[in-house]
This record gives sequence, structure tokens and C-alpha cells, in this order.
Amino acid sequence: MTHWIVLPVILPAIVAPFIILAARYHIGIQRVFSIVGVLALIGIAAGLAWQASDGTITLYQLGDWAAPFGIVLVGDRLSTVMVLLTAVLALFVLLYAIGSGWDERGRHFHALYQFQLMGIMGAFLTGDLFNLFVFFEVLLIASYGLMIHAGGNERLRAGVQYVLFNLLGSTLFLFALGAIYAEAGTLNMADLAVRVQSIDVGESVGIRVAAVLLILVFAIKAALVPLHFWLPSSYAEAPAPVAALFAIMTKVGAYAIIRVYTIVFPPDLEVTAGLHTTWLLPAALVSLAIGMVGVLGAKKLDRLVAFAVIGSMGMVMIAISLFTPGSIAAALYYIIHSTLSAAALFLIVDLVRTSRAHLGLTLEPPVSGTVLIAALFFLAAIAMAGLPPLSGFVGKLLIMDAAFSTSSMAWIWSVILISSLISVVGFSRAGSILFWKAQSVEPTDEAEVVAGPGALSYIAVGGLLVLLTAHTVFAGIGHRYMQATAAQLFSPEPYISTVIETAGKLSEPKEGY
Repeated sequence: MTHWIVLPVILPAIVAPFIILAARYHIGIQRVFSIVGVLALIGIAAGLAWQASDGTITLYQLGDWAAPFGIVLVGDRLSTVMVLLTAVLALFVLLYAIGSGWDERGRHFHALYQFQLMGIMGAFLTGDLFNLFVFFEVLLIASYGLMIHAGGNERLRAGVQYVLFNLLGSTLFLFALGAIYAEAGTLNMADLAVRVQSIDVGESVGIRVAAVLLILVFAIKAALVPLHFWLPSSYAEAPAPVAALFAIMTKVGAYAIIRVYTIVFPPDLEVTAGLHTTWLLPAALVSLAIGMVGVLGAKKLDRLVAFAVIGSMGMVMIAISLFTPGSIAAALYYIIHSTLSAAALFLIVDLVRTSRAHLGLTLEPPVSGTVLIAALFFLAAIAMAGLPPLSGFVGKLLIMDAAFSTSSMAWIWSVILISSLISVVGFSRAGSILFWKAQSVEPTDEAEVVAGPGALSYIAVGGLLVLLTAHTVFAGIGHRYMQATAAQLFSPEPYISTVIETAGKLSEPKEGY
């Protein structure tokens, strides 16, 4: 049993209390340990992803307690690539927080940041539904602290709304876990996959209710319409680095749907047949439409980006709702694109904030530095809108191709194409008001001179855009990896046998005892 797989959870859990206890009054030391911790996470995550790239599934049993009674962490292609994506994103967001000085505007930013990473990594690696709930709660606590970082009434109000909606999701999650345990007697996903298969169709009411509740919980986390109301205010009011890190949090909900509904409740399972496809596709289509209409109608730049996140999650969920290997591979490719582009846009919003009196989409006189900011916004907007040649265009083509042979092809293609046009118009409108038309406004004598962002801020944003470019250039390699990942998800027998059979071997008495 390798111990490497537990390190993405343990490392931030050690760094965070160390920062609080030993460096709480020394921001320089906090920054050093936080950056070193994230760099170590990237190295560990890259090693785990490399190990899983050939199909190897790694099991870790905490305390050597065998599943399904003990806590297990499982590393396969899907979980390790999500861990690697989180670690890479965390580095660039952290660099921006340091370069812009956001980490100095409140207390315990770096400690909360590490706890947030701990929760995200645990959610991706856990092989147990109850511990998925536990890591969701770690996410909620740390993210609330980060949301209200630097204070402010609007930020506090948005934070309360965020917590209330997520507490509702946590309550539903507990109800679902209780129903599942009552029906199956276990919460280990591999063990559940075996036991759910043996439930008689005539006695499957409890497990069907639990399956529906789980969809609702994960839809709240993924900000899927009509459970998306918490996201626009929460993401718009959050500090820029926090909102950028939150770009991965909606993907936790999407990941959970993929994981649970390919292993525990697969599409061909009779007792839950049709439950996860009946309303998931319509909700995803409406989410995409509402998100992009929100982009067009937004009156502030931060709200525009928040609605773009809702739209991008609608795109992801359209692919997931089809539940075919091709659609899941397309969804995974688009998840990486959406995470990087949304994070870059949130950071660019903060760059714009430093050069204007407010983020309202109204004419203001230009200030120094806007040329570079305009170029960054132009690239990120192209990516999010799905225009060629960047990865958003490739991702949309993959999703449309996956939907080509389905009965819903006309609806899916129509909504994707129309919403893409709307998003292009929305982003063009915002960019022209902020950067082009601003050139015609004469600066006033009373205009305040604002210090421009540091070089590290531009490096962080540029790094995310470079990653988006690489995701486009190596789209073939990336998509083939996602196809292999989807194939592994739709053939869960190795996953199940690794968890269950390995657990049985470890629990056997050793010779001589």
C-alpha cells in the first residue's frame, strides 16, 4: 500500500496549522510555506497522475482498516487528473494573491487556503460517500472564511447566502446517506456498486429516493439551474483570488455526478434507470441558456464572469447528462478548459478593478496599463465564449459530436450554437465599453491616480492563459487521455475489485498469528 496518495490531503492539513501557530504574524513566512506547499502538491499530483496513466488504480486504507469499514482513498485516472488540475490552479491563484496583496487584507488567508485545498483534494480522492460529505463540509468552512476575507457588508451578505444554500445541500446529503445506508448497509462506493446490483426492483423505492437526493446535492454544488441562485453574488463579491479558486469548486459537483453515477448507479442499472437523465439534460440546457443571457445582460464585469461560470457548467452538464464514454470524455476535456478560463477571467476582473473607479459597464476615462489588461481580457473572453482557436472551441465541438447520434441532438446543438452567439455579443459589449469606447472619454482633472498591479499578478494571469493555449495545442493528447479515463469509468470492475479484493487480502490474518 503506497502512502503517496494520502499526501495531497495530509500536506495542506499540516501546512495550515503550522502557518497559524508559527507564522501568523509573519506574512513573508506564510507566503514561503504556502508556495512551497503548493509546489509540493503539484509534484505529488503529477506523480500520481503519471502512475494512473496506464490504468493503475491505487488504494490507500487509513489505519490499515479494510473497506468497507475503514476510510479509503482511491487514485485512478479521473481522481488524479482532477487533483493535478487543482494543484496547478492553486499555484497561479496563490501567486496572484501575493502579487496583488490580497493575502494581506485579512487574517489567516494562507491557512484557510491550505484547508480549502485539503477539502478539494479529499473530495476527489475519497472512495466513500460519507467522507465525500466530510470533505464537502471542510470545503464549506474554509471557503466561507475565504469569501469574507477583507470584510465588507456586501461580501458578508453574499457569504451568508452562500453558506445557507450549501447547508441546505449538506442537509439533503445527510438524508441521502441515511437512505442509502438503510437500504444497502454501506457507504463505500465500491461496496455499494456490488450491493445496489442485488436490490430487487420492486423494493427499490428507498434507493431511488437516495439517488434523486444525491443528484440534487451535486447539482447545488455544480450551480445547476434552478439551484444556481447562490453563485452570482457569491462569486462576484468574493475576493478575486478566492473566486478564481472557486472555479474548481463547481467542478467538484460535476466530478461527484460522474463518479457516483458511473460506479454506484450506472446508466444500465435497472433500479435507478432514467433517474439521472430525466431532468439533468433539460436543466443543463437551461443553465447554459441562462448563463449566457446573464453574460449579455450583466451590468457589472464581475457579475458577467459569474454568469459565464453558470453557462460553462451548463455546457459541462450537457455532456455529462448523455452518459456515454464519448460525452464523458468531452465533458472532462471541457472541465479543464472551463476551470482555467474562469479563473483567468476572475483575476482579470481584479486587474480591471485596479484601473477603474468601479466595475460597472459604463464609460470611464482610460488609465495607464489598460492595453495589457485589454489583451488579457480579449484572450480569456475568446476562450470562455468558445471561439477558435482556443480550447473552448475544441471542447464545444467534442460535446456537439458526442450528441450527434442522440435523439436530443437538435435541442443540444441549437442551444449551444445560439448561446455561443449570445456570449460572443456579451463579451464583445463588455470589452468595447471597458477598453475601446473608453478611449473617447476625456480624463478628468480629479481622476485619482491608482497604483497598478504588480508584475506577479500579470505573470499569474499569463500563466493561466499559457495553460489554456497548451490545452489547445495538445488537444489530441488530452482528449485521448480523457477517452481512456471515460473507458475506465464505464468499466468499473477493476476499481471495485481493487477496493474490495485488496481489502479482503489486507484483512486476512498473517501467517504466524
